[in-house]
Amino acid sequence: MPPRFYDAHNHLQDDRLAPWREEILAGLAASGIVRLVVNGSCEGDWPAVRELARRSPAVIPSFGYHPWHVRERTPDWQRTLTTLLDESPAAVGEIGLDRWIEGHDLEDQAGVFEWQLRLAAERNLPVSIHCLQAWGRLLEMLQSVPLPRCGFLLHSYGGPAEMVGPLARLGARFSLPGYFAHERKERHRETFRQIPFDRLLIETDAPDQTPPAEWILHPLGTEAGGRALNHPGNLPAIYRFAAELWGTDLATLAEQVERNFWSLFGGVASPPAPPHDAPECS
Repeated sequence: MPPRFYDAHNHLQDDRLAPWREEILAGLAASGIVRLVVNGSCEGDWPAVRELARRSPAVIPSFGYHPWHVRERTPDWQRTLTTLLDESPAAVGEIGLDRWIEGHDLEDQAGVFEWQLRLAAERNLPVSIHCLQAWGRLLEMLQSVPLPRCGFLLHSYGGPAEMVGPLARLGARFSLPGYFAHERKERHRETFRQIPFDRLLIETDAPDQTPPAEWILHPLGTEAGGRALNHPGNLPAIYRFAAELWGTDLATLAEQVERNFWSLFGGVASPPAPPHDAPECS
């Protein structure tokens, strides 16, 4: 059976992917991509995420306020988010903390982050967490507030290696992007080699975090500023990069990541049907 691929974190709703979105959706099956978690970032793009989930059974929606956008929130943001989570199964994210962004207000971010974490814990929903330059504060918060029993995802984990153990004990999964294949990301690759194999997930973060040219299966154009856009169909190549990083074969990696994916997201989506040639249970 060919490997099945799972994108643990992307932004397919992003306007930068609009020219190719229909092609992307139509090509998922041919690429072996059976599920992709599409993360909203603010009230402005949550409806687009919801519509993608309605259109494609491969899409697992996720709704949350990204720390870059918390200043944009309206007085009704909590009610809007709760209503979306009432409508259909979904994850919570992308949420988190970010000291890297210019003019950040970490205390405001932390308040929004904690409220969303508590909401996810109350409903036992998986969470997708963003963190830049705030790992100590993140760990303190995760140790002090309720967390969903199903666990949470640290997308594109870029924290220190010594935090992997404490975070894993709290229920963390760690997703590897193709961007870490760039030569300058050696520290990140070394950290991922220390992540427990049963906590590893793979992501594209499309349209961002484009892999090096040799790992790109679907080249797209560039945005303003010259950065190349990342196609979700690059996911199989990122799996191959991960297999090389872990020193294992693609089939073994894909089977493990599939188990890991459903251990986190199984409460908000149904696994794909077995292939037609799979033996029936007796």
